[in-house]
Amino acid sequence: MNSDKRLFDVLFVSVFAAMLGLGIVGPLLPIYAENLGASGLWVGMIFSGFAAARAIFMPVVGRLSDESGRKKFIVAGLFAYAVLSLGYVTAGSVYSLTAVRFLHGIASAMVVPIAMAYIGDLSKRGEEGTYMARFQVSFFLGLGSGPLLGGVLNDAFGFSSAFYAMAGLSALSFLVIVLFLPESEGRSSSARGRISFRAVLGQPAVPAIIAFTALNAIVRGALLVFMPLFAPGISVPPGEVGLILTVSIFLMAIFQVPLGRMADRGSATRMILAGSIVSAGSLALIPKGSSFWDLFLVASANGLGSALMMPALMALTVKIGKKIGMGTSMGAYNTAMSLGMITAPLLGGVVMDAFSINAVFILGGAVGIGATVAAYITTRRALGTVDSDGSF
Repeated sequence: MNSDKRLFDVLFVSVFAAMLGLGIVGPLLPIYAENLGASGLWVGMIFSGFAAARAIFMPVVGRLSDESGRKKFIVAGLFAYAVLSLGYVTAGSVYSLTAVRFLHGIASAMVVPIAMAYIGDLSKRGEEGTYMARFQVSFFLGLGSGPLLGGVLNDAFGFSSAFYAMAGLSALSFLVIVLFLPESEGRSSSARGRISFRAVLGQPAVPAIIAFTALNAIVRGALLVFMPLFAPGISVPPGEVGLILTVSIFLMAIFQVPLGRMADRGSATRMILAGSIVSAGSLALIPKGSSFWDLFLVASANGLGSALMMPALMALTVKIGKKIGMGTSMGAYNTAMSLGMITAPLLGGVVMDAFSINAVFILGGAVGIGATVAAYITTRRALGTVDSDGSF
C-alpha cells in the first residue's frame, strides 16, 4: 500500500468513527438539555458553546499545523474526545453540560480541520473537489449513521448508553491514529508563515467562501437542533427523528463524489448558489409537516441542497489552501461553519422563546434565501476566479 493511500484510509476510518460518536448524541442532546431544565435559549447556548470553541481555536490550530506538523493535534483531540464523552454522563446541570460541550468543541478543533488539511495536501491540481468529496463521505457516513444508532440505543438502554458509545468510538479513533497515521510531509510548506490572518481575509475569494459556508451551517444547524424539538408535537418519536436525520445526511454522502467531480469541471459557483437556495427553502417548509413522511421529505431536500454546495465549497477551499497553507485554509472554512452553528441555535432559541418553534424554521428559511442571493451577487466574481483557474 503506498503512503498516500495509507494516509487516506487511516484518516477515513478514524474520522468515520469519531463522527459516528458525535452523530449518536446529536438528536438526543436537545432533549437531554431540556430534561435538565434548559430553556430554548439555553439549548442554543449548549450547541453554540461547541461551535464557539471551534471558531476560536481552529484558525490557531490550523496555522500551527502548517508550521509544526499535524499528527499531534489529531492525537490530542481524539484523546480529549474520549474523556469528555464521559463528562456528558456526569453533567448534572445545564451549566456543567454547557462547559463539557465547550471543551468538546476545543477537542474538535484539533481533529476534523487537521484531517481535512492532510487530504487537501494529497489532492492533485484539477481534482481538488474529487479528493475532498471522497474523504467527506467518511464524515457524512459517520454523522449520518449516528442519529439512527443513537435513537436505537436510547430506546433500548437510555440516554447514558449513547454517551458511552461516543466515548468508545472516540477511543478507537485515537488508537488507529496513534498506531497507523504518518506525520504530514509538509506539502503546503511554501505558504507557511508568509501570510497573516488579515492578509488571508483580505483575499476576495476567502470572505466569499466563508459567507456561503456560514449560511449553509446556519440552515443545517437549525434543522439539527430544532427538528428534534418540533417532532414530538406531531407524534414523531426520537427514534424516527434519528432515521430522518440519518437519511438526510446519507444523501449528502451518496452524492459527494459525483458532485465533487462536477465542481472540478468548473461548475462550483453555480452549485453553491443552487444548493444554498434549496437547503434554505426546505427549512421553511418544516412547520407544514404533520407526519413522519412530511419531515422525511423536507429533511431529504435539505440534505440534497447541502450535498450540492459542499463539494464545491471544499474544492475552492483546497485551491486556496495550496496558496496560503492548507491548515490555515481549512481552519478558515471550519471556523465559518462553526460561526453558522453558533448563530443558528442562539437566534433560534431566542425566536422560539419569543414566538414559537414554527417561527424558527420560517424565519430561518426566509433569511437564508435572501442572504444567499445577496451573497451571490456580491461575491460571484471572486468565486468564479478561483473556480476557473485556482488563482485569487
